[in-house]
Amino acid sequence: MAAVVALALLWARSGRPAEQPVTAPQLAILDTDIGDDIDDAFALALVLRSPEIELLGITTEFGDTELRARLVDRYLEAVGRADIPVASGVETAAPNHFTQAAYARAEPDHPHADAVDFLLTQIRAHPGAITLICIGPLVNVQAAIARDPTTFRKLKRVVMMGGSVYRGYGGPNAPPQPEWNILNDPDGLTALLGSGVPVFMMPLDSTQIQLDQPAQAQIFAHGSALTDQLALLYHEWSGAGEWKTPTLYDPVAVTYALRPDLCPVTPMRLEVDSRGDTRPVAGAANAEVCLHSDEAGFLHLLLGRILE
Repeated sequence: MAAVVALALLWARSGRPAEQPVTAPQLAILDTDIGDDIDDAFALALVLRSPEIELLGITTEFGDTELRARLVDRYLEAVGRADIPVASGVETAAPNHFTQAAYARAEPDHPHADAVDFLLTQIRAHPGAITLICIGPLVNVQAAIARDPTTFRKLKRVVMMGGSVYRGYGGPNAPPQPEWNILNDPDGLTALLGSGVPVFMMPLDSTQIQLDQPAQAQIFAHGSALTDQLALLYHEWSGAGEWKTPTLYDPVAVTYALRPDLCPVTPMRLEVDSRGDTRPVAGAANAEVCLHSDEAGFLHLLLGRILE
């Protein structure tokens, strides 16, 4: 992995033009549980630095969604993108720790639009044109489908991080296990897979890409408004005096929306149980699943965009 990151850093420094030509930007909404793990912050950074995406808005997901929305407000204001709408999703119980709460609480509290209403309104305004990028539990998705399945079906596609097909957390030989996003709302994935919307899934099999210390050091020393927010959020996430290695699960989903060649997909039929297991079964495909991603290409893209 260290060699992969070193190669990506070399490409990022050299400005090597390995990316595809930019065409008309695709309309997208990002649905995120930002504030717990740090990978959501990197995913948002990649979205903001990608001309392939016209971001219609950001919806917050899972747990204290209002506090997550305040975190996004502060982040966007700091990078000069306060024009992007932020909507607060369905609040739920959350067993995990909101590691970046102090950053969020520094932003003044104010009401946010309802995320489910925002999502359905945007789909009605742009039928067949919106990519919904989901990088948290699928609570808002489940609520939108329950509220108006006909409108939800008019999404262009859903690109999501979630699931575990052949590999669980850990090394390449780790057995499959319930992945966090699906574990916390298995019914959400069941609803999505039955919604009629094309689903492109980035599971644990293809998203366990680490950002090692040399890459972190370059990002945090870069000194842009964007990298300063990443540094602040990273240090809250990592804890006092610790130097932890982020695993960049969520930015892989964003990468598929930008560069599908880096995340090749295979049609599969997945079955979801109440524990959050996502097992392949026989039958007609209900998702396109990335089982192996191009890690060097992904890191080159991410670092090149963040270090612009």
